[in-house]
This record gives sequence, C-alpha cells and structure tokens, in this order.
Amino acid sequence: MNTFKLNDNTNIPSVGFGVFMVPNNGPTEEAVSAAIRQGYRLIDTAAAYQNESDVGKAVRNSGIPREEIYIESKLWLQDYGYEAAKKAIDTSLKNLGTEYIDLYLLHQPYGDTEGAWKAMEEAVRAGKIKSVGVSNHTVKFLDRLIPKMEIMPAVNQMECNPFCQQKKLREYLDKYNIKVQAWYPLGHANRDLLNDTRLVQIAEKYGKSVAQIILRWHLQEGIIAIPKAASEQHIRDNISIFDFKLTDEDMTVIRSMDKGKGTHNPDDMTNAVTLGMYKIH
Repeated sequence: MNTFKLNDNTNIPSVGFGVFMVPNNGPTEEAVSAAIRQGYRLIDTAAAYQNESDVGKAVRNSGIPREEIYIESKLWLQDYGYEAAKKAIDTSLKNLGTEYIDLYLLHQPYGDTEGAWKAMEEAVRAGKIKSVGVSNHTVKFLDRLIPKMEIMPAVNQMECNPFCQQKKLREYLDKYNIKVQAWYPLGHANRDLLNDTRLVQIAEKYGKSVAQIILRWHLQEGIIAIPKAASEQHIRDNISIFDFKLTDEDMTVIRSMDKGKGTHNPDDMTNAVTLGMYKIH
C-alpha cells in the first residue's frame, strides 16, 4: 500500500475505506472485512457513525497484525470540551477494542474545540492516540485554533473531489504541512461528476473506470482519499489505482473542473446548530 508521510513523521495509507452511514452489528464488520481482504489498511470511522465496535471486530478477526492496520476515528460535538473529550476518547478505544487509535480527528469545527484538542494532545502523550487532526475545518476556524495548539494537526479531512478541489484551503494547509484527506472523493456518486465527458475520455484511454481516474487524481495531488463502496467489486476497484499514472495533461484537465464549492460549507453557522442537535449518547 502506498503511503504519505505526515508532519509528525508517521505514515498513513494513501487510500482508505470509509464506513459513514454503514450500520453496526454486522454490515460494517462485513464491509471492513471485505476491504481488508482487498488490501485496504486504512479504515475511517467516527463516534458519530456509531459503528466503531464493528470496525474493531473486523480488524481483530482479519488475521492482520494490529500495527499493520491504520484505524481512524473522530470526536463528536457532544463530547467537545476537555473533560468530555477525555471520556469520549476512552469510549472510542473501548468500542474499537484497541489500545491505541492511529488518527483521531475533531469531527466538526464548532463548540469548545480548544478544550477538546487539549484532551487529544494529552491522549497522544499517553500513547492512546498516534496522530491527531481535524475535519471540516476551514481557514477561519484553523486561524482561531492553531495558535492554541501544542501539537499541529496532521490531517484535515474535508470534502474534496474534482468539482470541489479546496484549492485555497490546500494552499493554507501546505504552510503547516497538513495533509488533506478527502471525504466524498467520488462526489457521493454524483452522476454529473462520474459521467463528465472529460473524465470518461481519460478513463477510456487507460482502460479504467471514472472512479479510478478520480482516485488516481487524488493520489497524484497528494490527497488521502476515503472512498465508500458497498459491493466487493467496487471495493476492489477503488484500490486498483497503483498500476498507472495520469499525465501532466490529464492532471491539468481535471484541475480545470473545479467549481469552487461542494455540498457542505462549514463556515455557514447554521450547520453548528443543526449538527449540535445530533446526539450519540
């Protein structure tokens, strides 16, 4: 598996498997088990997905040594603040059935992120977490939080795909060597994206699917992609992107597709109210 080096000198697989909206108590375990069989070594979950326990079961039952599988989870808004975050980290560890989490993120940029980050930093020092990062954090929120951090985020997980390339944010993150990790890397099955004639032509040239072209674009841009797939065929296809390389011309064509916005704008503060109403315990 191809990896990227993070700013804390750890390595992260360049492509992962996401389990957003996959039910617990069976379906997530089956999906993650299939992904591990196909060669995935990064599994992305979150406390808010409420399927951490299935992820843990799949990892334990895989026959793969724990240190060879990269587990990522996220702290939910309900558990922001120093004391609440400390408890939530231990709850995630218990749910996952592991002694440490490879990467742990602030899932949203609202509320007491400073207190939550302090708890996450302490968990790193205690060996409970290897790397810390953020998710859905725009420049506005990072400007507020970074001066208060002792450990710099290694990753910012954001919506990112050819229609939503996060160019300005990526320039900002480059100053701190923070890697972008893409949710909705395939546009959440956006038909306009997957049927775009420019991508179709590139896919035909390489004998690949449009999804594989998009994921290869992420790889060559240095973006960690977290695609989600239901069928084992698509799970396999999404990781079969290491046997070809897009040309500079191909990359330029895909870069020209950027529309500058996606499905979610974290700077819209109505999101803070809406997401704050979602309770996980």
